[in-house]
Amino acid sequence: MKIRFSIFLLSVFIVSFTFGQGGGTTYTEQKDGSRVISTAVPFLTISPDARAGGMGNVGVSTMPDAYSMFWNPAKYAFIDKTFGFGIGYVPWLRQLVNDIGLYSVVGYGKLGDKQAIAGSLRFFSMGSVQFTDDYGTNTVLVKPNEWAIDATYARKFSREFSGAIAGRFVYSNLVPVDVNNMNVQPGTSVAADVALYYHHEMEIKGLSKAFIDFGLNISNIGSKMSYSSSSIVRDFIPTTLRLGPSFTMDIDDYNRIAISLDLIKLLVPTPPVYEYDSVQKKRVIVKGMDPDVSPVKGMIQSFYDAPYGFTEEMQEINIAVAAEYWYNKLFSIRAGYFYESVYKGDRQFFTVGGGLRYNVFGLDFSYLIPVKTNNPLQHTLQFTLLFNFDNAKAPAKSATN
Repeated sequence: MKIRFSIFLLSVFIVSFTFGQGGGTTYTEQKDGSRVISTAVPFLTISPDARAGGMGNVGVSTMPDAYSMFWNPAKYAFIDKTFGFGIGYVPWLRQLVNDIGLYSVVGYGKLGDKQAIAGSLRFFSMGSVQFTDDYGTNTVLVKPNEWAIDATYARKFSREFSGAIAGRFVYSNLVPVDVNNMNVQPGTSVAADVALYYHHEMEIKGLSKAFIDFGLNISNIGSKMSYSSSSIVRDFIPTTLRLGPSFTMDIDDYNRIAISLDLIKLLVPTPPVYEYDSVQKKRVIVKGMDPDVSPVKGMIQSFYDAPYGFTEEMQEINIAVAAEYWYNKLFSIRAGYFYESVYKGDRQFFTVGGGLRYNVFGLDFSYLIPVKTNNPLQHTLQFTLLFNFDNAKAPAKSATN
């Protein structure tokens, strides 16, 4: 892809990512009342795997797999394989361009029955961008990109309960060249996840097996990010609370059905309502709270700082529901729905998907169907490859068999 930018458009591009409201969280209140919160490095919120992608971005309490790193790393302690890895690619804006997308690779390993470790890399490529000068002459071709590398340790605390901590380094290079001495630099951040997972087997008459699971994950707890060496404004990264239950039932030895729910909330301050004070000659807050706080205080403040009170706080909770069916643990079909308030971004979409498992090999795919607004993933197939291995040796057959 080649896009020609003037210096003016370049400036707009940089400012849009660098200079937000005082605390680093930006928003625009539209005429329809929309108050969308945005953060730095939004690629961290993109679902990297097709299984969750086919389930409306549900994943905090679903059965563990290689991509548990993104949804709830505490699930690794309950994974039933010894080690494995996954490879994924998410095409972005495929209807417009063909070189923007999220690449991911993840691997995990069990350490006995109670412990597990895992690591992953996500790389978001924004394609190639051709800059020009005021006369339309090509100046430099750049390739903006962002990436994050993660590592986690998960452990069972009991037969039914596990926890995990994860560390993450995030790098964002939106403008790889410094044009017109604008002091542009890559943004970096160090973050952590804290996760819990509960898995309980139930006995229900008429069912072969039944499970109830609950997950909680607070992800991207980390430092703010800046894209300019001369700016004191730093943006929040997308610290996110995700929690919810799943109910799984084995109807018989061949048929399994799972129903899951995720509640998702961004744990960054809600921008206040400003008005210009002609006496002080600056903007002042007339509703809400000052967003220029530390990341930890911002997480706490995010539960009660909405300018329009409890109603707006509830609008900031996204809901995702999904169902997954497996036949003989070999073939699955999935469906999900994601809802976001019309005032907080209005993302509403259905997803469908499926999966195959054969020996150590797995393949998942998904397809997104937008309900109202356009979506970068609409009308696009997403695929993920999985490889799972087990070191357990099969028991030797006796001579009488």
